[in-house]
Amino acid sequence: MTVTSTTSVTNATSSTSSTSSSSSSTQTLGYDQFLTLLVTEMKYQDPTKPMDPTETVSQLASFSSVEQAVKTNTTLTSILNSNLLTQASSFIGKTVSSSDGSTSGVVASVSTSSSGVTATLTDGKTISLGSGVTVSE
Repeated sequence: MTVTSTTSVTNATSSTSSTSSSSSSTQTLGYDQFLTLLVTEMKYQDPTKPMDPTETVSQLASFSSVEQAVKTNTTLTSILNSNLLTQASSFIGKTVSSSDGSTSGVVASVSTSSSGVTATLTDGKTISLGSGVTVSE
């Protein structure tokens, strides 16, 4: 084995590590980056121990499955948020009381965020619409 070959393998490992660290910083690895990484692995593989083709296909199938699951999850989250806002809008004009009874009033508006649904009352106070909140006409 020549030194040049070792240098190439070292460069491939360095390149792979660089790609992995950059992908973990953004938390996403696109399909194109995955294929680039796969081609780089194949290009610098040890000729005496080639990659198993079934393993390559398995990795590609796994990546596709994960990618589709992420897309499905994003779509479901969007639908859920839309549904929450639709349900919460039915509280506008109704009287709500917080779970501890410290805040109550007529709902003027509702909004959704990552922390949940919040109702803004006519007096400017806010109530997080969760379990224990009482709604009345």
